Amino acid sequence: MKTDKPSVTLSEGQAIVKEAQRLLGASSRRRFLRNGLTLGGVAMLTGCDLSGNASVEQALSRISGFNDRVQGWLFNADRLAPVYPESMITRPFPFNAFYGEEDAPEIDGDDYRLQVAGLVLDKRDWTLAQLHRMAQIEQVTRHICVEGWSAIGKWGGVPFAAFLKAIGADLQARYVGFKCADDYYTSIDMATALHPQTIMALTYDGRILPRKYGYPMKLRMPTKLGYKNPKHIQVIEVTNRFPGGYWEDQGYNWFGGS
Repeated sequence: MKTDKPSVTLSEGQAIVKEAQRLLGASSRRRFLRNGLTLGGVAMLTGCDLSGNASVEQALSRISGFNDRVQGWLFNADRLAPVYPESMITRPFPFNAFYGEEDAPEIDGDDYRLQVAGLVLDKRDWTLAQLHRMAQIEQVTRHICVEGWSAIGKWGGVPFAAFLKAIGADLQARYVGFKCADDYYTSIDMATALHPQTIMALTYDGRILPRKYGYPMKLRMPTKLGYKNPKHIQVIEVTNRFPGGYWEDQGYNWFGGS
């Protein structure tokens, strides 16, 4: 039976907002991390619904933004995610999306065109055949879902850094955004885009990428949580304007590091 969550009292809400403001005003991120208190943690511990108070909701948004900046500061572009032997691959690899597996988009590879936009010199569309002709690498890495499960898979594809250089992307830009055939969209920071393990996945487990895993192309980033790995990508945009994301616009952490 569904029950309503208890609402936070005005005095409790004011105390939480005051604590958030104190943390957000701290000059040292180390102090923030040492204190380890966030409004999200308070909400989970108390079971209170904090969203009914406008000032609390604003503070939650500021905390989320601060968390993004902290993760960005801590991200090491030279640190690799763990890799695994093929014997550890999860079979079958689980399907996960905001729709059922039978509703995954059906895309004709011959008609597929990848559009590039924004701060790039060469805005010509790419065919699937052109992508497959680029040099590719393979990786056996762990996919970590924000829901709490993980699975190990084998992806192959084009290093995203090589693709960005091929289209003359501004590598000093802040963001890379993605729009997908399933109406999903998300975005990442440029440092993650250039990470050596970030690839435009064209194959899974040695075969052409299956429809349920993102055919004809998905972005695979073992340094990010699963919802940051878009599937069925149709448009890539390099930009300095914050693009947001499907889940991020609903409150998920934007940086989404794993």
